[in-house]
Amino acid sequence: MRKALRGILSLAVLIGTVSATGASAGAATAAGPAALRTAVGDSGTSTDIKDRILAIPGMSLIEEKPYAGYRYFVLDYTQPIDHRHPSKGTFQQRITLLHKDTSRPTVFYTGGYNVSTNPSRSEPTRIVDGNQVSLEYRFFTPSRPSPADWSKLDIWQAASDQHRVFTALKRIYSKNWLTTGGSKGGMTATYYERFYPKDMDGVVAYVAPNDVVDDEDSAYDRFFARVGTKECRDKLNGVQREALIRRKPLEEKYARYAADNGYTFDTVGSLDKAYEAVVMDYVWAFWQYSLLADCDTVPADAKHATDQAIWDSVDTISGFSAYADQGLANYTPYYYQAGTQLGSPDIKQPWLGGLSRYGYQPPRTFVPRSIPMRFQPFVMRDIDTWVKHHATHMLYVYGENDPWGAERFRLGAGARDSYVLTVPGGNHGSNVAGLVPSENATATAAILRWAGVAPAAVQQDESKAKPLAKFDARLDNKDLTTEHRLGFRRP
Repeated sequence: MRKALRGILSLAVLIGTVSATGASAGAATAAGPAALRTAVGDSGTSTDIKDRILAIPGMSLIEEKPYAGYRYFVLDYTQPIDHRHPSKGTFQQRITLLHKDTSRPTVFYTGGYNVSTNPSRSEPTRIVDGNQVSLEYRFFTPSRPSPADWSKLDIWQAASDQHRVFTALKRIYSKNWLTTGGSKGGMTATYYERFYPKDMDGVVAYVAPNDVVDDEDSAYDRFFARVGTKECRDKLNGVQREALIRRKPLEEKYARYAADNGYTFDTVGSLDKAYEAVVMDYVWAFWQYSLLADCDTVPADAKHATDQAIWDSVDTISGFSAYADQGLANYTPYYYQAGTQLGSPDIKQPWLGGLSRYGYQPPRTFVPRSIPMRFQPFVMRDIDTWVKHHATHMLYVYGENDPWGAERFRLGAGARDSYVLTVPGGNHGSNVAGLVPSENATATAAILRWAGVAPAAVQQDESKAKPLAKFDARLDNKDLTTEHRLGFRRP
């Protein structure tokens, strides 16, 4: 799946027990210092939580970072390179753990890319006031086997990574578990549920693309024909056209920019191909990470705008570093997956006429030729069919104006207690908080219910549902918009 974005995106001792039946309406209380230091082991003795975690075979500590009200650990976990043949070598996979209390539910967060080593909470973690385990996706450095056998980078192997982490930690964190993630992380959470449906008590997937048939992308073309307003679309299309019409002078500027920053273009093959790839992303990138109101920042009269104005708009929205070797290197695992299993959009952009030389370039363009790739068309069809027929306790949240939502997960007759909801005017950073009030309440109540911490009042009236933890500006201010603006053509 492609991203058109530049830059390729959040956990108490209970004074009273909050049960699934809501005997106590007192939600969660802040964990005291003793609770954060210790946890009762299976023998009934009090053991430091760090010791319990590090007693797990294969678990090692990289560092512990202080954060008020929590314990935060950055860890390595030994994983098989091939879960089907565990004897054929291992690698170290990076994990972070935001520990609140073993009596609270746990959220398993997957971003689908690298994992941040700074404390943060996903939205479901704040809603349930729980612990959070975050996992780096295999083959994203440093969680990459050496040597790298790229045939072992697939969605089943990644889901099996999660399953082993969950199995290892479940004895410590025995309450309910939810899995969540945004964009590729939402896809990852879905695939985990498909392959290990008995592990989690619920799934919260944000803005997760679902490219069922890789070579049928007309849904994206229909999206771009009607998104936002005609005035905004015309402005964006105009800038994109001018960037291709003025290819010669702007590529001269690009060459100077690349030389000044030490950028090379061996993977894509040429500066010209990299330049066009950035320009071809421009419209997609705008709608992925901007709002309709941001159209005011786009040059209104592109034909009469200066070269610098065109350059600045494309660079701000798409990012001219995205397709240099240095911009691509960290995302080779994503492009490999897009070209072997996930699929990727191929949009027409008819307003460009014959100005494009290469079209919307496929994932193969962005992966070194030394890495073999073969597309498996059946993989996403299997996932889509499973979700339609077996989804249980699964929530999907999309943004109305996010291109990736043009091909989304949809529920079938076999789905149970599951939802697909859309944020009006939302982009790729859409979340539960952005839903209209009635849907926000429905989603929040479902998350609390699945986590086993829905207060009695919420069980009787979902309109009373709200996050159990207070907002923390340091923990809760990260979203897809800020977290993944590191390159485009990635969800």
